[in-house]
Amino acid sequence: MMSDIMIGAAGLVTLLAFILLGVPIAASMAIVGTLFTLFLTFDTSVFSIFGVATVQSLSSQELLIIPLFILMGGFSIIAGMSSEIYRLAHAWVGHLRGGLALTTVGSSAAFGAICGSSVATTATMVQIALPEMRRRGYSDSLIAGSIAGGGTLGSLIPPSVVMVVYAILTQQSVLSLFRAAIVPAIVAVLFYAIAVRVFIAVHGDTSETLAPATWRERAKATGQARLTMLVGVIMLGGIYSGIFTVNEGAAVGVALVFATCIVRARLTRSNFIDTLKKAASNVAMIYLILIGAEIYKSFLTLSGLPEAAIAWVGGMGLPREAVLIIVVLLYIGLGCVFDAMAAMILTMPFIYPLIVGQLHYDPIWWGIMNVMIIEIGMITPPVGINLFVLNGIQKDLKLRDIYRGASFFIAADVLRIIFFLLFPGLVLLFV
Repeated sequence: MMSDIMIGAAGLVTLLAFILLGVPIAASMAIVGTLFTLFLTFDTSVFSIFGVATVQSLSSQELLIIPLFILMGGFSIIAGMSSEIYRLAHAWVGHLRGGLALTTVGSSAAFGAICGSSVATTATMVQIALPEMRRRGYSDSLIAGSIAGGGTLGSLIPPSVVMVVYAILTQQSVLSLFRAAIVPAIVAVLFYAIAVRVFIAVHGDTSETLAPATWRERAKATGQARLTMLVGVIMLGGIYSGIFTVNEGAAVGVALVFATCIVRARLTRSNFIDTLKKAASNVAMIYLILIGAEIYKSFLTLSGLPEAAIAWVGGMGLPREAVLIIVVLLYIGLGCVFDAMAAMILTMPFIYPLIVGQLHYDPIWWGIMNVMIIEIGMITPPVGINLFVLNGIQKDLKLRDIYRGASFFIAADVLRIIFFLLFPGLVLLFV
């Protein structure tokens, strides 16, 4: 007779097998959670958990932020905000050595503040940055590294959907997480700028040297991006200052971006409906994942596996720093296979109680570190999701060149993780 813990372990292995076989993660968690709970309890009333989990997710006020942020990202693309951000950065730093790569990183950071998604940021920057960088003679490796690396900033820079999900799952303040991300986001951009310079120092600079933009050209680029900057200032400034809540800030952001689409006469019936369809699809996927996660978490809790795993780790007598390093390596591996949200949700029942409950790390600090660590996996060969998004959109970019370019940004990410492990107080500076 199998013990409850053994059934829990079998359920975990089955879940991973389902996902590797291509079963959607939401369906995998819901099916495994339900069937193995039935195996544990032999009680058919377990099927009621579908209704309970669904009602909990759909009635959550905190989850309203997610569709609003996704809509805002969709309308910002229609409004042409990403192109304006790129032109603005180009005007100010494009003349520097590696200037267009720096422009791509900076633009990814700024667009991430509007979009909130790593994959969407990467996909958008491919279309905007790659043609211009190739025209100016940049190597494919540096192009790929700056786009894929810069794309990871979409999950770190507020507003971030991944941070919102973490806050909901761990019952933390979304605003506190957004404030905690300020310093790490700035450091991330600086470290990526250093990665660009190091790449050029190692591989040489094949790009065309651009003349500095005139002050008139800079003023023009800044003027063209004024609405985009205004949206960011009003939305994020209002949230951070406490003028309105995060939900209200998200609603204000959607309204402002939508108004920008109308003012610029960019909104058509076709792209409006297309944006709503894409937003509905993405929101439905996130809700289904959260519903599946609730079912799966209930099964794990019932089995006692998370508590047993935490007790086992605690019994090893390792220093908490050593445990943290093991967790970091685990997340980098998971990030290669899963997107940030899936990796976070899958491991939350085990990792959060271990890091916060047993090792006594601050939950807000860990939330930011969690996002940064998982994002490394998204650009880590051979399976980093951002790398395959890049290769899928731009077929003539060879994976060899993508991997070589990404390696410099991975090194920058690792150094950033070490930096915040050594100076954790910087994460909580504005909380």
